[in-house]
Amino acid sequence: MRTKVRWMDKIVKVIKGTGFSSISAQEIEILEQYLYCIDKNGIIIKRLNPSDSQYNQTLQEAKETNKLIALEEGQYLLPGFIDLHIHAPQWGQSGTALDIPLHQWLDTYTFPLESKFNDNMFAEKVYSHLVDTLLAHGTTTGLYFATIHEEASYKLAEICAKKGQRGLVGKVVMDDLEQNPEYYRDKDTKTALEDTESFIKRIKTLQPEIKQGVYPVIIPRFVPSCTDQALEGLGELTAKYDVHVTSHCSESDWEHGYVKERFGKNDAQVLNDYGLLTDKSVMAHCNFLSDADALTFKKQGTAIAHCPISNAYFANGVIPIKKFHELGVEIGLGTDLSGGFDPSVYSAIRQAVISSRMLEDGVDTSKSPIERSTTDKSRITVKEAFYFATAGGGESLSLPIGRLAENYAFDAQVIDTRTPNASMPIFNDSEPLEDIFQKLLYLTKRENITSVWVQGEKIKK
Repeated sequence: MRTKVRWMDKIVKVIKGTGFSSISAQEIEILEQYLYCIDKNGIIIKRLNPSDSQYNQTLQEAKETNKLIALEEGQYLLPGFIDLHIHAPQWGQSGTALDIPLHQWLDTYTFPLESKFNDNMFAEKVYSHLVDTLLAHGTTTGLYFATIHEEASYKLAEICAKKGQRGLVGKVVMDDLEQNPEYYRDKDTKTALEDTESFIKRIKTLQPEIKQGVYPVIIPRFVPSCTDQALEGLGELTAKYDVHVTSHCSESDWEHGYVKERFGKNDAQVLNDYGLLTDKSVMAHCNFLSDADALTFKKQGTAIAHCPISNAYFANGVIPIKKFHELGVEIGLGTDLSGGFDPSVYSAIRQAVISSRMLEDGVDTSKSPIERSTTDKSRITVKEAFYFATAGGGESLSLPIGRLAENYAFDAQVIDTRTPNASMPIFNDSEPLEDIFQKLLYLTKRENITSVWVQGEKIKK
């Protein structure tokens, strides 16, 4: 009589298929026809390859108990993507006016749009469409800037919870009377801090009900938007509640210069002085970080949300992301909707590779190759960009996500390479899986993503 696999009683489903997951920034695992055994909490508690002694018996028991879900030929698993920088209210203006200066873009388009989110019905319409869109593109976790409005910000968290996406959401603080438009800013510093604390408490009350997790985030929009008193108060809330923090940091020439003139030091040091750099902090852009700033990030456990598309439009430079990662700073990717026009992290992966190549090679063709190139080895590979989009994002958020590995949440996307309207050029049945992995990252479209899973639950598309 066959002995039953003891831990199978804890399993609610078994996924069978070939997947890819990061071991490190330089190395991926090719998981050919693995079994991913998932418990009721959506965690991979066992991962078996065909040579494991328990593989065949586990496969048979999963079939007999109707727990098996097998991928079809031509389908592959990737971890769900983690987008570390999304301006949720700006979804309504994505693809608009990216050819004008940042301050003009903010004043003409962004701030007027964000001010409309005092209307909860409008907020629900935009946020529902956005979360659906991101899930359809394989984004299983999103770190969101909302607006200054507490109710609309809470609505975004509710929508993430309802639709099954893991959402980290914050009410944005903008209290400086001189740096923010009169029609769109916090009433005063006291109100900004009280609303932020109220929001944190409400999300913490919501948390026990949500399997995949929703998390409150403290968000000073960026240093120029906030008074010294607001930054101090937000730092105190960070220590009191031990929650995530996000903001913009040294994004552009203007921001970097403004903060240095106001405080006599860089963004990173200002944020650190106010207690806003922790191991749950993620700072977007960081194009003008000094090596000393980067070492402060490393010491505090603070991560960079690398936003290569929006950087090309608004950042005035290319971030040496490889250097910062080699210095020990955690790195993830962000789309930066709508400074980045595309909701797909696939586009961020591709642009991260492209930008790094341009940084290393230089762009001024009037100079010789030696003169126009940088001395640093700046280029990253697509494996590194994939790591930033998955495992690196999970490490940045201090959450067990981003890998198809034991003790990680089963967040995954199924890519079908044979979708009629978006088929890939795979003509050889024996094509190396590492080559297929690269094609997935460079060629996947929304149509190829046939299903998405978050915390072991299949999202209804």
